[in-house]
Amino acid sequence: MAASKLLVVSCLFLVLLAQVNAQGLKVGFYGKTCPQAEGIVKKVVFAAMKKDPTLGAPLLRMFFHDCFVRGCDGSVLLELKNKQDEKNAAPNLSLRGFGIIDDSKAALEKACPGIVSCSDVLALVARDAMVALEGPSWEVETGRRDGRVTNISEVNLPSPFDNITKLINDFGTLGLNEKDLVVLSGGHTIGMGHCPLMTNRLYNFTGRGDSDPSLDSEYAAKLRMKCKPTDTTTALEMDPGSFKTFDVSYFSLVAKRRGLFQSDAALLDNSKTRGHVLTLARPHGSTFFTDFGVSMVKMGRIGVLTGRTGGIRKTCRVPN
Repeated sequence: MAASKLLVVSCLFLVLLAQVNAQGLKVGFYGKTCPQAEGIVKKVVFAAMKKDPTLGAPLLRMFFHDCFVRGCDGSVLLELKNKQDEKNAAPNLSLRGFGIIDDSKAALEKACPGIVSCSDVLALVARDAMVALEGPSWEVETGRRDGRVTNISEVNLPSPFDNITKLINDFGTLGLNEKDLVVLSGGHTIGMGHCPLMTNRLYNFTGRGDSDPSLDSEYAAKLRMKCKPTDTTTALEMDPGSFKTFDVSYFSLVAKRRGLFQSDAALLDNSKTRGHVLTLARPHGSTFFTDFGVSMVKMGRIGVLTGRTGGIRKTCRVPN
């Protein structure tokens, strides 16, 4: 069987598995076994975010990257001596904030040894980081157990270069629809991108020394001033003027053809996703915060391990 078919089959299996195992998730899962769990995590996250608010975006991405590979099982946190783990895959090299996961887990182990999983810690940290930025809050379902496998070759995440067909397919194979795709893309309202991800869009989009015609020409000119063709280091605000604030301005920019990545611009290339972009871009009455919480809960059910499957790690970087 071809590799692409194997990937589709494995993704469909994850969706079916998630539908069964997600029944083992619930809000307040640790209510009796570790009632202070969420408060402990929140305290650690808020202290870290106060020192460095830029950690919000990578912590959010960490949860995405975990859930999109093997499901939400904390596999992105594992480290192997041979470095052939998810953490060392190219898309994950820019992740930061693993120390916050470690600190949260250490505090939980002190209060409630062997009770709270690392995969649940990651889900709670992602939510609390957004709250610390005065962004959306949602009730996090808990009850996940931790995976024991991590493999660098399994990391095949949605890319900043993807077109809308691939994006819809990649999200769809994991049980997420077009609205989830748009809403979760709204996470780009915070954080930074880097020039290498923009080089082709600005200088050689079709191989003829041209720029991406879907990119607003005025915005493209500004980006070219910041990013020279050989620039490999300069950081770019993903939501210019508002990259530290969780708000709807990302959708306004995408609607004006000022999305930073090709995957942002691609949201206008499908009638359903374009409709969601325009709806969420409304300055008044946008449902973005509520929708984001709904989609995060939905994503948090992908491929989860519950009941007797998986385990509870003592430290999040090492499998039991």
